Amino acid sequence: MSSGAAFKTTRLGSLRSRHLPLASSEYQLAELNRLPITRTFREALTPEGLWPLRPASIEILQINVGKLCNQTCRHCHVDAGPDRTEVMSRETAEQCVAALRRFAIPVVDITGGAPELNPSFRWLVEQCASLGRHVMDRCNLTILETGAHRDLPEFFAEHGVELICSLPHYQPNCTDTQRGDGVFEKSIRALRRLNALGYGVGRSGLRLVLVTNPVGAVLPPAQPCLEVEWKRELKERYDISFDALYTITNMPISRHLEWLLKTGNLEGYMRKLVESFNPQAAHGVMCRSTISVGWDGRLFDCDFNQMLDVPVADGAPRHIRDFDLEALEARTIVTDRHCFGCTAGAGSSCGGTTAS
Repeated sequence: MSSGAAFKTTRLGSLRSRHLPLASSEYQLAELNRLPITRTFREALTPEGLWPLRPASIEILQINVGKLCNQTCRHCHVDAGPDRTEVMSRETAEQCVAALRRFAIPVVDITGGAPELNPSFRWLVEQCASLGRHVMDRCNLTILETGAHRDLPEFFAEHGVELICSLPHYQPNCTDTQRGDGVFEKSIRALRRLNALGYGVGRSGLRLVLVTNPVGAVLPPAQPCLEVEWKRELKERYDISFDALYTITNMPISRHLEWLLKTGNLEGYMRKLVESFNPQAAHGVMCRSTISVGWDGRLFDCDFNQMLDVPVADGAPRHIRDFDLEALEARTIVTDRHCFGCTAGAGSSCGGTTAS
């Protein structure tokens, strides 16, 4: 079974709160490593001159401020939800800002969970913006419909924050099936408010990007074609505009791994990722231009490695308090089987596809 028909949202809570073995990153990695594959990631990269994989230059500091979220989405690689308690402290947020003061990293990408639920979120945005950094917020849209956060659109506009907003589909049933009843309606209301402030209309400089993950054991459709379709349908159906659409492949980890195991799709999906390896996508993987900061300040090559608790290589700084740009740009990037998810087809990153 490879369709998304059985891909339903769950109200049972996170893997952690259900005390499942998959809540362990070691268990997840063991599940992936028991699968038969035709070649390792190292064997795929070597002919392209990419092994060992190293950074090009670090252009993005991605800060994951916690796993607390107002939603429990079935595909979430973070295993985020209302029952998670991991939240970045003000002290760690201050260490992130201190690193930005010392090193000229141009982009700050704030993510979660729902990053807006972190008590230091607004402070962090203000500090990063005051340093002249381009700030991005990865927003689930529904958080903007909750009481304490209803003024966030105005706050974002004031500070010129780029919004990367998740929306599974322009059809209500598809979105609600993946993310929960009523999510689509709340998301549309939030998008209309953002448009009214100038987000996504192409004139104000306030950039609005939508993100979609495919459901099931499939790769995303071609991003450029999908963007044309989404812009047409959201405009015609709801009079909503946005700047760009990112398609992101679901990594075979966390809750998507749970679904793949339950439906018997894991081996076939992993085979698809390996067989769809694209050298052009491999050259543009996000770990070559991004460093990821965990909620506790630890450093990782990417957000996926962070969720699998795979730290940066030995010899490189491993905590934000010890941040050293030159040393991190000289490190070897740590890879494993899940990395095939970023190099399959047109590639996948937090910025959408990596191959043209």
